[in-house]
Amino acid sequence: MLAVRRLDAGDVTGARALNDLFATAFDDPQSYSSAPPPDRYLRTVLGRADVVALVAQDGAEMVGALVAYVLPKLEQERSEVYLYDLAVAASHRRSGVATALITQLRAIAAEIGAWVVYVQADHGDDPAIALYSKLGQREDVLHFDIPVRATK
Repeated sequence: MLAVRRLDAGDVTGARALNDLFATAFDDPQSYSSAPPPDRYLRTVLGRADVVALVAQDGAEMVGALVAYVLPKLEQERSEVYLYDLAVAASHRRSGVATALITQLRAIAAEIGAWVVYVQADHGDDPAIALYSKLGQREDVLHFDIPVRATK
């Protein structure tokens, strides 16, 4: 039976498993596994109210995970929730895991008074685009990564 839960400051092992799942699902061990942060860092980040880390478990097996960030806005007294990472183990794709994770995220967003959950999908990631189109309104935007240090 699928269970979705939010990781908290005591879930360092869960955070490490979440990163392992992301490394495998995204085929990106460089980003998610090559420089694991210390336990102290994970406890601090997981303890923040503006960080939402959800995991889906089928029994003891982690089969999905999601990380989102709450962004307070200045134009009105409200927040947005940015769904940054979402992955489902290959063995459990197309079985409702991602929808269950997003449903829980939407409930958390409603609890804190956020007005929207938003997410981006890459061109060519048809499964993600289909999922997000089913759950929300599509907006075609451009995404830019701006380095924190100027390059020559």
